[in-house]
Amino acid sequence: MNARVRPSRSRRPAGLRHWLRPFVAPAVFDFWASRVNRLWTWERPLAQLVGRERESSDAVTLLLRPNRHWQGFRAGQHVNLGIEVEGARVTRSYSLSQPPRADGLLAITVKAMPGGKVSPRLCNAVETGEIFELGPAFGDMTLPRRPEGEWLFLAGGSGITPLMAMVRALAADGMPVPLTLVYWSRRRDEFCFVDELRALAAAHAGFTLHLVLTGEAAHAADEHAGRIDEALLTRLVDGLENRRVMACGPGGFVESARGLLEGRVRDFQAEAFTLPEAPVLDEGEVELTLNRSGRVLKVPRGQPLLVALEAQGIKPASGCRMGLCNTCACGQASGSVRHLPSGALVHEPSQALKLCIHGAATDLSIDL
Repeated sequence: MNARVRPSRSRRPAGLRHWLRPFVAPAVFDFWASRVNRLWTWERPLAQLVGRERESSDAVTLLLRPNRHWQGFRAGQHVNLGIEVEGARVTRSYSLSQPPRADGLLAITVKAMPGGKVSPRLCNAVETGEIFELGPAFGDMTLPRRPEGEWLFLAGGSGITPLMAMVRALAADGMPVPLTLVYWSRRRDEFCFVDELRALAAAHAGFTLHLVLTGEAAHAADEHAGRIDEALLTRLVDGLENRRVMACGPGGFVESARGLLEGRVRDFQAEAFTLPEAPVLDEGEVELTLNRSGRVLKVPRGQPLLVALEAQGIKPASGCRMGLCNTCACGQASGSVRHLPSGALVHEPSQALKLCIHGAATDLSIDL
């Protein structure tokens, strides 16, 4: 189906690169090759902006042409995008909002966040032809190869983007399973893809669309008002207990959906694009030892290690900042950390400490 992973176009010349590697410095090759074609690199995935489309009052879809080193993706996954902002290279994570296309282009939909460093530039300032660094696709919330049963997608705000890729993939296959999408937004003009979603609901008897407003009154037949709760879900969705559920949105939205549905439905999967608000239980400071550099820092308890390090001028590689992409993962040699989304304490050494979602609970030593 359309959600399959596309084979990499870089695998064919891999043997040649293997033999030439001792004689070629990739950075030097990239420098000179870019003078001929800005997408040519030795092995580094890049993408070029070739088009843009306004999706709502505060979101745009960017169409990107990847180079031959792009490894492919499945509908529902995300990608880290590297862009230069004020002279510095910044990486952010975005969802792919269309399934793999026949022309090989990638579509990401970006919502402009007030006060954001990257999203306002992507929405309003980037020009056709701009080049971005492209990380490998990641994310486990994807459709099975052969979907079965009844499905329910719950989207809060820009959480619609990965779910939209899966809606499109199912529609391209003739909507093989019954699907209900409940999509929340504050205002009507903030809904993305709304005309396409309504057209798909009209074209496919098995696809039901509910648009839910939290800051305006409902007017159209497919519109409703209210926040996610038991009464609203029961009214909008028949046979909840038989549904396979995917939820995506802000942390608080996802945790509400989890509390309402996990254990009550056939399957529940969720991804959040912000951490849920949780009280910080830890106070004071601890010592953080960076084993590779030998530096010893004072950092506050209860704060993401990534934020604490950046506050002291240290900028580890990072991407989604939500614990999904593993870009900031490193080894925990000693000490205890708190998993901030759940509040759980982790005492055992680990090779998968994620700086963006773990905070120091005691004096800590990490492989950085």
